[in-house]
Amino acid sequence: MLGFINLILGGSLLIAGRKLFWLFVGAAGFITGIQFASRFWQGNEGLAIIVGLVAGIVFALLAIFLQGVAIGIAGFLSGAYVLSALAVMLGMNTNLIVYIIGGVISVVLVSYLFDWAIITLSSLAGASLITEFFSQRGGGLIFLILFIAGVVIQGSMLRNEKGVTTSE
Repeated sequence: MLGFINLILGGSLLIAGRKLFWLFVGAAGFITGIQFASRFWQGNEGLAIIVGLVAGIVFALLAIFLQGVAIGIAGFLSGAYVLSALAVMLGMNTNLIVYIIGGVISVVLVSYLFDWAIITLSSLAGASLITEFFSQRGGGLIFLILFIAGVVIQGSMLRNEKGVTTSE
């Protein structure tokens, strides 16, 4: 069940992470809630999903009502998740330091390059979620292809919104 949720959420982030900002922030809360529940309560998957959903809803509401705070929190959490996921894909152990480094890098990116940072982070998070759904075999290549697709799709949507067109 959780794998299917990750697949849907990952696909949504790849396609519309910047456009649906509240979804991006809610997804960061959902992922963090599930990771927290899985680490501290070795219970069933249902409890992890419930904790993730509650955290996701809280974060999505923060995104709607307190956008500045939500941007920083979502940036930190998604960057922390992505760097941790990449470390696991590369066969490295993850710890709090890796988590914090990923979060800090992400907050800096979001602060200076908002639209492109959100596109990049939501594409990284979406690619990570989808790659986790499938096997680890070939995960790096699948991750890279999905990440590039997410950036291209969202980048072209941003260009269309800003009225930038290619000359013929």
